[in-house]
Amino acid sequence: MANSEPAASAADSTTPAADAHLDSALRTPLRPDAFAQSDDEKITAIAEHFREIMQILGLDLTDDSLSGTPRRVAKMYVQEWFRGLDPAHRPDVKLFDNRYQYNNILVERDITLFSCCEHHFVPIIGKAHVAYLPGEHVVGLSKLNRVVQYYARRPQVQERLTRQIAEELKLALHTEDVAVLIEADHLCVMSRGVNDTSSGTLTAEYGGAFGRDEALRREFLRLIGK
Repeated sequence: MANSEPAASAADSTTPAADAHLDSALRTPLRPDAFAQSDDEKITAIAEHFREIMQILGLDLTDDSLSGTPRRVAKMYVQEWFRGLDPAHRPDVKLFDNRYQYNNILVERDITLFSCCEHHFVPIIGKAHVAYLPGEHVVGLSKLNRVVQYYARRPQVQERLTRQIAEELKLALHTEDVAVLIEADHLCVMSRGVNDTSSGTLTAEYGGAFGRDEALRREFLRLIGK
């Protein structure tokens, strides 16, 4: 099957580098100066603000269990939960020659997914399943996981996350023949509001042959147990 490399969307001078290759509708909302501060500066500033939040809530920050919490939260935000905002962490997806002439569907399923709801800043927990049709090249399997984790580790909505992963894989793999399915639990639904702990959210994006060929989509869903 012939491969074609999708053209990255043009970005203006105010587009943060993290998402400059994506269509404007798929970019995570970032200010142009999003990376003006170093990680250490961000951690210091966030810790100060989180300390104020804890004080407003009436917590005693002299308690030895709470005194280090503002900095712990700040480090978690910058170095873990939201590290995917920084384009320096965008994975380098190295391709290898497809010497085996493997031309059937390749699936990486049950990729652990931790993200954060951008509406309430509480966790999204689930798994992603991705697939592509190899052409002249294949990719190391761990790189598929890293692409998922890169886009998950930022404030998100699941619909945008699904499409961001798909577009990144199309660009990296030089093919439109990509499928992404995410199933996740949202703590903003489970732990607040309706407090529904039994429902889950599924989103899917099918590109190229996966969008045209119903039998190929069914094969993908069968291989991931859907």
